[in-house]
Amino acid sequence: MALLHTVNKSPFERNSLSDCLRRAKNGSAVLLIEDGVYGALQGTSASDEISSRDGSIKLYALGPDVDARGLSEKPLIDGLELIDYAGFVDLVEEYSSVQSWL
Repeated sequence: MALLHTVNKSPFERNSLSDCLRRAKNGSAVLLIEDGVYGALQGTSASDEISSRDGSIKLYALGPDVDARGLSEKPLIDGLELIDYAGFVDLVEEYSSVQSWL
């Protein structure tokens, strides 16, 4: 069963993203929200960890949270899709369940 995982904590402050990536099954999606969007930055230990999943999960980041943190001009992970609030709702509807990583 594919889940939508949401991560709202910075990977540089907590292990939420790492724990999520270890447990997310193939075909699941990870949505970075709030401070979790720092995990979307290219060239970090978090991006290396995400890349190690070799596309087995879909990765999204909430665009308004990226913008609010001044990251819109920074290079983001290849394959990451920025979504808006309507896209967030679409993901919740698409996946059978949502797991929030705090």
